[in-house]
Amino acid sequence: QVQLVQSGGGLVQAGGSLRLACAVPDRIDHYAIGWFRQAPGKAREFVGIRWVGGITEYPDSVKDRFTFSRNNTKYVVYLQMNSLKPEDTAVYYCAAIGRYCRDCYEREDAYEFWGRGTQVTVSS
Repeated sequence: QVQLVQSGGGLVQAGGSLRLACAVPDRIDHYAIGWFRQAPGKAREFVGIRWVGGITEYPDSVKDRFTFSRNNTKYVVYLQMNSLKPEDTAVYYCAAIGRYCRDCYEREDAYEFWGRGTQVTVSS
C-alpha cells in the first residue's frame, strides 16, 4: 500500500509561518502532489498542486501566501505557508495524482494516494 508521509504543522499566531512536508515513496515518484485542507464542519478544500515539472497552481484563497517546493535528493514536497490567518486552520492533506488533467486536479477524487493529514491551527 502506498502511503504519503506527512510532517510539520502545529500552532502559530496569525501572521506567522509554518512549513509542511510530504514524503513520496519511490514507486510513485512520477506523480504530482496536491494539497487539500479540511476545517471542522466544512468540505475538503483544494490548496494547490505542484506538477512533476515544477509548475504550480494555487487557488485565490492562498495565492501569494503559500508556496510549494521540492527536495531534489528525495521526493519530498514542501508547503510553505506565510501570513497565516485564523481561517487557514484545518487539517492539511497531501495527495498524489498520476495523470495530468486540466479539469480535475482541484477534485479530491482525482487523487489516488493520500497522507494521513496534519493539523494546522492559527490563533488570532
